[in-house]
Amino acid sequence: MARKKGREIHGWLIVDKPAGVGSTDVVGKVRWALDAKKAGHAGTLDPDATGVLAIALGEATKTVPILTEALKAYDFTVNWGAETATDDASGAVLKSSDNRPDADAIRAALPVFTGEIMQVPPNVSAVKVEGERAYDLAREGEKLELAARPLWVESLELLGTTPDSADLRMVCGKGGYVRAIARDLGRALGCLGHVAHLRRIWSGPFDAQDGIAFDRIDRANQAEIEAALLPLHAALNDLPQMQATDIGATRILNGNPGQVLGHAEFGEEVWVSRNGQALCIGRYMGGEVQPGRVFNLGQNSS
Repeated sequence: MARKKGREIHGWLIVDKPAGVGSTDVVGKVRWALDAKKAGHAGTLDPDATGVLAIALGEATKTVPILTEALKAYDFTVNWGAETATDDASGAVLKSSDNRPDADAIRAALPVFTGEIMQVPPNVSAVKVEGERAYDLAREGEKLELAARPLWVESLELLGTTPDSADLRMVCGKGGYVRAIARDLGRALGCLGHVAHLRRIWSGPFDAQDGIAFDRIDRANQAEIEAALLPLHAALNDLPQMQATDIGATRILNGNPGQVLGHAEFGEEVWVSRNGQALCIGRYMGGEVQPGRVFNLGQNSS
């Protein structure tokens, strides 16, 4: 029987991604450095963007959908006077304007971009169009008309201004494109705009200041990287935690409803642990949890 490649490593590694590196490249390097069997990320960052990139390893990949739904915060700079093909500084200038907004005008425009809004993603984005990624079609020269999508923007605040730019912070839900906010804000202010700098400062429970530097990710630093690993349940802070009984844990690990202790609403999504170790994500059914995703962390289910 062929040996499975890679080590069984479970948990989260928070990387402070630098500019000039793709999210998939970061995942690949982490997996290589740790010789990990399985890895993925929770939320793509543009190559030119920096900040939190949460890498899930092993069974933690089963919690990625939870983190994907969490709020995220971005600090970004919008340069006024030009709209580009990519809505950031890397794209060709499509239109230009000599108009410049003052701080009062910018603040007055921000409420339109908060709450439940409709957002058209940038043409150079990962949105799928008839099975193809929009950025692939855009690079092939195709004219795209992407559909507007709903986005929850928790807050959008002005941090500072210069005559030609503005620094802002946005907290938003799943699927937000900061580049689209910059583009649409520039249009609303009549001055045009694009993102010059973008940094994701936190994503759910994970903060950029706690992330490991990308240049430390190397097999020579394997012990340092492993010391920075967070447990699988670090991504589950927004879910109620239930404690499984001994018999309940055995049933849950075999994919069956199991008895738990704790408080939650009937039908609510929860996570279950035993002796401090995560067992599953599931639905609370009144004294029992019906497991949805069971974590195979080496617990004894016999």
